[in-house]
Parts: sequence; structure tokens; C-alpha cells
Amino acid sequence: MGRSRSAAVLLALALDCLGEPPTRAHPVAWMGNLLGWMRRRWRGQVAGTQLAEGVFGWGVGAGLAAGVGGLAARLPWYVQGAVLKTLLSRRALFGAVAEVGAALEADDLTEARRLLSWHLVSRNTQDLSASEVAAAAIESLSENLSDSVVAPITAFRLGGLPLSAAYRLTNTADAMWGYRTPELEYAGKAAAKADDLLNLAPARLTAVCAVAASRLAGLDAQAAFTVWRRDARLTSSPNAGHPMSAFAGALGLRLEKRGQYVLNPGGREPDAQDIWRALRLARWTLALAVPLLLVHRRQHA
Repeated sequence: MGRSRSAAVLLALALDCLGEPPTRAHPVAWMGNLLGWMRRRWRGQVAGTQLAEGVFGWGVGAGLAAGVGGLAARLPWYVQGAVLKTLLSRRALFGAVAEVGAALEADDLTEARRLLSWHLVSRNTQDLSASEVAAAAIESLSENLSDSVVAPITAFRLGGLPLSAAYRLTNTADAMWGYRTPELEYAGKAAAKADDLLNLAPARLTAVCAVAASRLAGLDAQAAFTVWRRDARLTSSPNAGHPMSAFAGALGLRLEKRGQYVLNPGGREPDAQDIWRALRLARWTLALAVPLLLVHRRQHA
């Protein structure tokens, strides 16, 4: 079991180099459609009813995802690897961040803002400065390195495709429902809390590997460790601040989201070149994280 899962992970990462399958054939797109369908049928007007609808919707979705994952888990390891590939998105993440970096490098701030909003963040980007766009891209890269790559692999190693699929459904639900608005404050709470729980270990593993990878990437490992330990808890999320603060320290950057947090306040403002440096760090971070996950599981298989 341990060796077959290791092989499936490696196959999934290799297949990811080919890009994403068409939307109509993408399991995560199906999850999004299901979650959108559920949201359109919510009728709760008070907190208790909204919470109940959200708990029910997340529970049904996660259960369906785990069930389908369980069926796929009965198939040969190479089929499982192909399915796992659809539950992670390394190439898409790196490509999206690189597009923002290229637009900034070309001094096309309008396009950089559009790409940032289209690919990486849900907030309004129209009034962001070039430095803020670069910071947001680096923040999204570090956070999603955990959410979209390390976490699905961690879930797969611990619980196979059922847990990995349930994680991906939960993470998608949090992305769609996890907002503090009147409509979603309570309805999205279950998905948000479940996502926080499932990302506790992956976020910290990503931060540890980012610190260790900093030296390999030609960056400041000591600052990465110092800023991570000092600033990791400054974000509202219990997890996002871990990889983001490690990246901020390694790169020597001040990463700020207006009115939310400031990581490494003594750092300099980021620019387009820092996006390429962050991508280099992300690649080295994964180069350390993946073998750690595979070795750990093999010892307990």
C-alpha cells in the first residue's frame, strides 16, 4: 500500500506537468457546480437555519466526494494517480503567478490586476499598486502551495483518494462559501472550520520546508525561520500565515493586505522580480515536501 501510494503521487505530479483536463471533465469543476447548486437552494433567514443548511451541504458534498474517491481507490495505482492529479494544481498555480509577474515586468499594471483577480484572489484588485499586486501574488502562491498541492497529497497519503477528494471538496466549499457576509457568515462556517482543520498539518509542513528550502534557493533561511515563528499567527486564518510568513522572511519582503495583516514589516516592498524569486522558492519547497511525505508514509505502511 505504501509503495503504490508513493507511485500514485509521483504519477500525479508528472501528469500535472501536462496541465488541467477540460472543465467539463474536471472533478473540481463538478464539485464547484454541486456547491453552487446547493447554495442556490438555501432559504435560511436566521443564523441557526443558515448554519444548518451549511453543515448539511458541506456534509453531503464531502460524503459524496469521499464515496466517489472510495470507488476510485479500488482501481490500480496508476488510475488512482490520474485521479489524484485532478485534485491538485501545481502547474496551474505556478502558471497563474508567472502571468502576473510577466504583466508587472512589462509595466502593464492594469493587466496584472486583471490576472491577479481572475486567477488568484477574490478581492477587488482595481486600486492595488504594483507593489501590492506583487505582494498578493506571492501571498497566494505560498498559501496555495499548501492548499492546492501539499494538502491534497498529505490527505492522499493518510487516507487515500476518499480523504483527498473530501479535502478538495472542503477546500472548494471554503473558497465559495467561506466569507463573512450576511449571506455566508453562518452558512459557510462548517466548511471553513473543516478546511482549517484539514490544513493544520500541511500549512506547517509547507512552512518548515520553505525555511529549509530557502538556503537551496539562494535566500535567507534564518530570516525565513525568524519571521515565520514571529508572524505566522497574524493572519485571520490559523494556517495561511505559516507559509506566507516563511516566504516573506526568506525573500526579505513586507507582505501586507490592507486592513488585515502585515508580515515582516521591516522588509522591503515587493516588485516583479520578487515573483520569480518566490516561484523558485516554491519549487524548492515542493522538492523537499514531497519526499518527506512519501518517506513518512512508507515507514508506517
